[in-house]
This record gives sequence, structure tokens and C-alpha cells, in this order.
Amino acid sequence: MSADEKNFYKEYEVFSRKSDKIPMQHQFSLLAPNREMAMMMAQENFMRREEAIDIWVVAREDIRALNSEERQTLTKRLDNKDYRNTSGYGYLRKKWREKEKELAMLDEKEILSWSKGR
Repeated sequence: MSADEKNFYKEYEVFSRKSDKIPMQHQFSLLAPNREMAMMMAQENFMRREEAIDIWVVAREDIRALNSEERQTLTKRLDNKDYRNTSGYGYLRKKWREKEKELAMLDEKEILSWSKGR
């Protein structure tokens, strides 16, 4: 591609949604000279294959990505969310085994004897 062609074409990202209940999903990228042509190309390429209720065509230059410094600071997990982890339930297996042992010690005679005491 020559320098003129690189300046003429811009990259666009195409997103679509099949129903109101699902989020937009990225489908593909394309090269087009302007937004209108990008929309027509996206419609021609995408709508021929699948049904969609909505299509977004976004110039790649309008999408802001994290730089390396932001990626290091903003993608770290917050430490104050430990209450969401289920690691605190490990003791339940041991308690269940203890209850099973207690129930196994009960026999039919003992259980029937409980009704006599009433």
C-alpha cells in the first residue's frame, strides 16, 4: 500500500447484536475511505451471513485502549473484595462426614424407641 492509500483508508471495527437480550459483540475489522462507506461495507458483509438487530461501525482511532502504564495499574484486582471468594466453605466437608458418622451409629431400634418416650 502506498502512502496515499494509507491516508485514504481508515480502519473500522464492526460490532453487532442479534437480540436486545445480548450485548454487542465484535465481528470484524475493515478498511474504508469514510464512515458511510464503512457502514455500507459492514452491512453488505455482515447482513448477508446473519441476522442482526443492530450494527455499530466505529473508527479504530476513536477507540481508546489502555497504555502499558494504565494496564499495570487499572487491571489489578482490588484487595477489598475477599468476601466474594468462596474459599471459606472448606470446613463443610469435614462437618458433613461427622454428621454421617453420627447418623450411621443410629440403628432402627434406637429410632423406634424415641416414639415410646412420648
